[in-house]
Order: sequence, then structure tokens, then C-alpha cells
Amino acid sequence: MSSFHEVRFPVDISLASSGGPERRTDIVLLGSGRESRNARWHHARRRYEAGYGIKTLDALAAAVAFFEERRGRLYGFRWRDRLDFKSCLPSQEPAPTDQAIGTGDGERASFQLVKQYGGAHAPYVRPIAKPVDGSVRIAVDGQELTAGLEFTCDATTGLVTFAEGSVPAPDTAVTAGYLFDVPVRFDTDRLEVDFAAFSAGAIPQLPVIEIVP
Repeated sequence: MSSFHEVRFPVDISLASSGGPERRTDIVLLGSGRESRNARWHHARRRYEAGYGIKTLDALAAAVAFFEERRGRLYGFRWRDRLDFKSCLPSQEPAPTDQAIGTGDGERASFQLVKQYGGAHAPYVRPIAKPVDGSVRIAVDGQELTAGLEFTCDATTGLVTFAEGSVPAPDTAVTAGYLFDVPVRFDTDRLEVDFAAFSAGAIPQLPVIEIVP
């Protein structure tokens, strides 16, 4: 991913922010009163308001320094989504069987990390491009493999590569568990802070938007 800094926005601020996924759907009202709906985006795009997490002047100074180093909207960065940063539920610890990422064929050595949402009707599969380095666990047919010896994972792309001799055999289930960040950028090139209002509890606006891989 070009123009991206592999650095995480201050977690103490992001964990108190607001935001979530956004989709783009066209809805056409027909003459009969029925609707025709079409999804314009295959992947959701997340938006956050980092300003809600800024409660002190020190936190504000840290956010401004981060914003300046990113040159506003120019460089992307990592963001910790408090609701969705694990391959499992927020209350659980990642296990190597959390998410199916592919099926072995005896030759394929690389698999992209993904996370599935839902499953009963129209499950959505989201590419995971920014796993937390050292957090990825992999299993083949339920048997966990050794990181660094039997597989590696590129923390900048989410691509899992199996070592020679450890390539998944035909018809074997390849699964993964991990922590991950969201690739984002600031959605403004301008910050305006009213210090008088801030001292009284007002929160500056600092919008952040997901960079879709």
C-alpha cells in the first residue's frame, strides 16, 4: 500500500472514539411501489471520529503531532477499532481455528488473511491487510503450525506464506486467528481547535476513514 506509515494511532484515543462501517446502496423506487436495491461497494468502508477520544490537552497535543507527521490526508496509518480488532469475539482470545482462509491443494503456498461476518444468508468476507505482527496463529486441519518455522505472515499485507515442506495438502482446511488494525487516513487536511471551548469540554473534530485494500 503506497504512502502508508506502519504506525498505530494512539490507542488511548482511538478506543474512546466513535464510528463504524459504512456501505453504499442505490435504491430505486419503482412505479409499483416496490424497490430495486443495488450494492455499489463490495467492501464496507469504516469511518471514525477520533475527536471523541481526546479528553485532555496532552491527548490533543499527541493527536496534533500524529496528524502533522502524517501530513494530514497524505499518509495512511493503523487504527485500533475497539469493537472489531480480533478474529474472534472481543471477549475471547484468538485461536488458530477462528477463521477459514482457504483450502489446500498441495501446491498453493500463500493465503490471504480474511474475516467472515455472518453465515446463514449472505456471509461477507473481509480481507485483513494489517494483522498485528506476532499475533497470527495458523492451523491446517485443526493442527496448529509454528510461526517462523512452518509459516510466516507479512504484517503489512496479511499474506500468509507456508514454508517448503509445510504447504497444505489437498482438501485440508487452512484456518487462522489473529489481532488486526484497520488501515486508515485522516479525512481532513485542516484542524481547528478552540482552546477556550476545549477547556470547557468541547471536542475537536478529527475524522478518520478506512483505506480499502
